[in-house]
Amino acid sequence: MQFLYPSFLWALLAIAIPIIIHLFYFRRFKKVYFTNVKYLEEIKEETSSRNRLKNLLILLSRILAVIGLVFAFAQPFIPQGDSIKKGNNAVSVFIDNSFSMNAIQNEIPLIDIAKEKARQIIKAYSEEDKFQILTHAFEVRHQRLVSKEDAIALIDEIEISPSVKKLSKVINRQKQAINNQEENEIVYLISDFQSSINDLLVYEDSTAEVNLLPLQAVQEKNISLDSVWLESPVPMINQSNKLLVKITNHSDEEVEGVRLSMLKDGQEKPEGIFNIPARTSVNDTINLSLLKAGWHKAELKISDFPVQFDDRYFIALNVPENIEVLAINNTIDNRYLTALFKGLNLYSLTNQNQNRVDYSKIKEYDLIILNDLTEISSGLASELDNYIVNGGNVLLFPSSTASIQSYNNFFNSIAANNLTTLESEKKTVSYLNQDEFVFKDVYEYVGRNITLPTSSKNYGLTNYQNRAQESLLRYRDGSNYLVKYVRGDGHLYVCTSPLDNEINDLALNAEIFVPMLYKMAIAATESQKIGYTIGTDEVIEAENKISNGDLVYTIKGVEEFIPGQTNLGNKILLDVNNQIDTDGFYSLGLDNESVSDLAFNYDRTESNMEVTSSSSLEDLAQNNNINLLDASLNADFSTYINEKDKGITLWKWCLIFALIFLAIETLLLRVWTER
Repeated sequence: MQFLYPSFLWALLAIAIPIIIHLFYFRRFKKVYFTNVKYLEEIKEETSSRNRLKNLLILLSRILAVIGLVFAFAQPFIPQGDSIKKGNNAVSVFIDNSFSMNAIQNEIPLIDIAKEKARQIIKAYSEEDKFQILTHAFEVRHQRLVSKEDAIALIDEIEISPSVKKLSKVINRQKQAINNQEENEIVYLISDFQSSINDLLVYEDSTAEVNLLPLQAVQEKNISLDSVWLESPVPMINQSNKLLVKITNHSDEEVEGVRLSMLKDGQEKPEGIFNIPARTSVNDTINLSLLKAGWHKAELKISDFPVQFDDRYFIALNVPENIEVLAINNTIDNRYLTALFKGLNLYSLTNQNQNRVDYSKIKEYDLIILNDLTEISSGLASELDNYIVNGGNVLLFPSSTASIQSYNNFFNSIAANNLTTLESEKKTVSYLNQDEFVFKDVYEYVGRNITLPTSSKNYGLTNYQNRAQESLLRYRDGSNYLVKYVRGDGHLYVCTSPLDNEINDLALNAEIFVPMLYKMAIAATESQKIGYTIGTDEVIEAENKISNGDLVYTIKGVEEFIPGQTNLGNKILLDVNNQIDTDGFYSLGLDNESVSDLAFNYDRTESNMEVTSSSSLEDLAQNNNINLLDASLNADFSTYINEKDKGITLWKWCLIFALIFLAIETLLLRVWTER
């Protein structure tokens, strides 16, 4: 047996008080009245013997009562672990409130069991201790230490949340809150410890005591609609746009008859029935026809039960009304370019002389074609660089009389290879890169039926390894005809031969020229973001349409809020900061007008319902000096926590014994009367 506060044992000197009282109080002389002198000696002997026994019992009761009280304040205990907590505590309790905690254990949701265990943990500590309550949401109000009463109130407010974090991030957030706050730093994690979030493979910090409290229910089978994406970077009107869908079977058994449907424009349409093998994903393609420009919303759904948070996926996509193309020419417009874009309904071509370019409107174009420029001025080069970085596409056809130095100054600014001398040699293109977006899925087979371009003059290109050049078309001798460079969010395409029919027959080659320009105009480094993930995609990039400094963007769903906003020139970053917690469609507005539609979906991290096994948790605890608590105990969990921190405490028994001996003393004084 040990004492939590052994210094109180000095109070045992108080035993002298009842002894002193006994020596002086019970030695006082008392009058004895009698009528017969004959019996005086007999009465005296009998009374003295009885009083001596009574006084000794009273003395013993008082001494034992004092000892019991002193021991109660010294708090004796029987040690159960290697160390005993003394002093004040900073206690952090994490309660897993993700979707998986909706699972049932003995007809009670795991989240309710977790909250009750958390309350009992808090009640096990004193009023002087400080507490942090943390959930997956990482709310600001959960980042500080609070009193015992406030901690219990915070627990009562916890509800299921779509947010989900890795446990390593959780424990780091807990340690940040309690670090250097009190003498003892204690961490509790109450969770079902799903394998998808449990990354506590190694725990090296020894400053805080870590306790794992696993709550696990019957594992459910689950099918999840994981993701949906467009095959093309930009959806097009009046075309069959390919929508790719990924569905996963997370169970150990094959699942048959999974139905996929799509709800669009108020109508639900079946898209297929799938049989999915165990632990396997399947991909399917949906042909999405869009008959008008503007924003379109769709909801894809699968049939699955009982886990349903991942059974639907919302998408919002924008079909451009017009693809704007700017051709910057040396002297005269290229009639082949003009004729080509007149035949494409969605495309609008603007021709400008290189001396009359309106730089302020450059950002409005989807593709800029530099045709036959003798030189590229520093001003134009700077504007084009900024345009490309922000997602623009530039196609360059050099002039046969080009100032190579001015061209190379522009190329150097965007990390592209340099032009060398103009070679007068007839060459024919023999290689077409079908893996790159511009020519991908354009031709079923590239064979003798496709005529590739021929040129009589072309510039050479340096081959610096750090310029990240990608070849789209190559001559038979291996030299490049058309290359691509990625810079920022945009692209620069360089043709090494001028767009002059007497030099280069590309403009006459419709089967190459038309799809090439068509797809360059809609090329992007990333596909259009058609769906965001709650808790992961906290920052949204949008086109900056703010002309008045007093205007702000708003996001409207069930409620309307103002996101954080960072102006980046042509772009603006919107920080939703955990203000979206329900999947579905939202509207991005500016000055009371809708700018775009947004689709938010729940995180699929917990779609795999597999949990960390008990043996794995035991190994984790043993190898990292972590306590693994038993959540199956039906007794008051507060007692369990007390015994963990302080051993088997005996102070209550000491207090009970003190009261018992005080009661015995009272009985001796009142019941045992003298005669």
